[in-house]
Amino acid sequence: MRALLFPLLLSSTAALAQVEDEIVVTGRGLGAAVGEGVFDTIVIDRARLEGSASNRLEDLLRDVPGFQLFRRSDARTANPTSQGATLRALGGNASSRALLILDGVPQTDPFGGWVSWPAYDPQRLGEVRVTRGGGSGAWGPGALAGTIELASADPQPGATGRLAYGSRDSVDAQLGLGLAACAGFLTLSGAYARGDGFVPVVGEDRGPVDRASPYEQASLAVRGVAPLGRNVELQASGLAFSDARERGTAFSDILTKGADASLRLVGPRWSALAYLQTRDFTNSFASVGAGRATVSRASEQYSVPSTGLGARGEWRPRLGAIDLRLGGDWRQTEGETRELYSFVAGAATRGRLAGGRTATLGGFAEAAWRSDTVTLTAGGRLDRWTISDGALHERVLAGGATLTDTRFADRSGWEPTGRAGLAWRPAETVTVRSAAYLGWRLPTLNELYRPFRAGTDATAANAELAPERLKGVEAGLDWRPSGALRLSATAFANRLEDAIANVTLGRGPGTFPVVGFVAAGGEYRQRQNLDRIEARGIEIDASARLGAWSLAGGWSWVDAKVGADAAAAPLNGLRPAQTPRHALSATLAWDGGVGGRAAATARWVGSQFEDDLNAQTLRGAFTLDASASWPLSRRLSLEARGENLTDARIEAGISGDGVVERATPRTLWIGLRWNG
Repeated sequence: MRALLFPLLLSSTAALAQVEDEIVVTGRGLGAAVGEGVFDTIVIDRARLEGSASNRLEDLLRDVPGFQLFRRSDARTANPTSQGATLRALGGNASSRALLILDGVPQTDPFGGWVSWPAYDPQRLGEVRVTRGGGSGAWGPGALAGTIELASADPQPGATGRLAYGSRDSVDAQLGLGLAACAGFLTLSGAYARGDGFVPVVGEDRGPVDRASPYEQASLAVRGVAPLGRNVELQASGLAFSDARERGTAFSDILTKGADASLRLVGPRWSALAYLQTRDFTNSFASVGAGRATVSRASEQYSVPSTGLGARGEWRPRLGAIDLRLGGDWRQTEGETRELYSFVAGAATRGRLAGGRTATLGGFAEAAWRSDTVTLTAGGRLDRWTISDGALHERVLAGGATLTDTRFADRSGWEPTGRAGLAWRPAETVTVRSAAYLGWRLPTLNELYRPFRAGTDATAANAELAPERLKGVEAGLDWRPSGALRLSATAFANRLEDAIANVTLGRGPGTFPVVGFVAAGGEYRQRQNLDRIEARGIEIDASARLGAWSLAGGWSWVDAKVGADAAAAPLNGLRPAQTPRHALSATLAWDGGVGGRAAATARWVGSQFEDDLNAQTLRGAFTLDASASWPLSRRLSLEARGENLTDARIEAGISGDGVVERATPRTLWIGLRWNG
């Protein structure tokens, strides 16, 4: 509800501001800093955002070689806890190892570190800027694998809309409204999607309990910008969303609700930001019997409330020929999981509460110098982190007897990080660049305190997890013989120390600490810090344009290995789970102007291991998507879209008993777009 107050705040502020006619507000931030050009960066522009076959941000990001979610499924069918983003085959679990921000605000879930992708309608965005490689200290901690910057679209006056009908009785709709207000602007945007879904389990593994996985998702965003003076503007944003999914059996329903609000002041060389995030998450887990003939509820997280608070300030003064970037930020997260478990004859017999609080407070400084042929940048960051109020309480529901009542010790520490880079232009068309960086990430509340189940497998939390730390170097070459042709190649080596992973420690049937009984075919895992994950690879990106035609694509190859000892020693030398060696993407597009355009996207993702022991392999997959738009009038266009046109089998997961789950099959859409 707080988000809905921002339009009132904006209009009253704008009415009081004394502005002149020539003042034009933009709603943008400070823009890319001088030193950003030294690093490996890919930009997804507005045209690509509007022309996606799936109209889903997590799918569009697959255009960036090396980008991946923990699962290949998108946010229509995957469990949200498998929707963390990473780059460069650094592996992961629920949490993101890439830092996602929207207009400067971190977007990962305050409790779990995953991303609620249905909240981000690509039609609201102006561009997406992906910087591969860690240590982006100016945006805060968490950028181990890279930074994904989402920027809101420029205001468009009038009404815009989009309505499409698709396979399996699916609906995809967006509506936007842009209004001028007292030399500023106000935009409202709503998005809605639903569908009957498909059966996630592949045909040969299905049983009587398997069924389609419906989804229903909605979001509402409001954004206003008002001038406070000739060179200063106030930007206010609010976002609310709801995301309901089912995982293909009874007792597998999931519901996420959230709201975000932020205020940002932007001046000519400075910005100040404050934000609030609230989330609540409900997740029911099913236990499927032999032959997939019976299903029962195994556990239920009936509520996982969490809150994120934060603030950030940045100043960009010039010191002679040197551009400086100075600032600091603070972020606090708190939340808890409220669960029912140990179901007997359909009724829960035990309850669990687990959660705590984390906080980071840091400052950063970067300097950049640029001449006609050379750009140099270097910077550092220092963070103070705390983990506090951690607790685990378990009880018997009948009578309320306490089973566990643990208060975990508070912890804190300091984390210094930094990055430096060089770009040299030996010729007008060639740039040679190199960079080195350090990054870090604090464990999430989910990793520290929440045990969970996925099918017959059970994973325990670990309140003693240490922060993850990354060291990385890279070198690249950019060739731009003309404005219509670009070729870029980057070689990198990353070392992620104390990497948090789900480590297999046992196999059912049996009773294990915290998680209890694990059935036959299931595996018992615990989150642990591995000694390291080492990833070395090459990324190649290219684009070309000839008249109305354009071609863009890229390829990544990564050799990643785990270094482990002690209880995790069986993982030593293995490949991190869910990390393909190869990824390839290419998009051929045509833009005929006045609303006429078409695009086809081909993607190949190599095989990858489902599990940390590399015992189960997910096959590689080739997919083909396409979209087309044709004007019916000056403002109305007809659109057709197709996902996975060849109906390729995209293996997204394998359970402990060998049941294979798939990602999106062929999906066709037809619809209309209105440009006001």
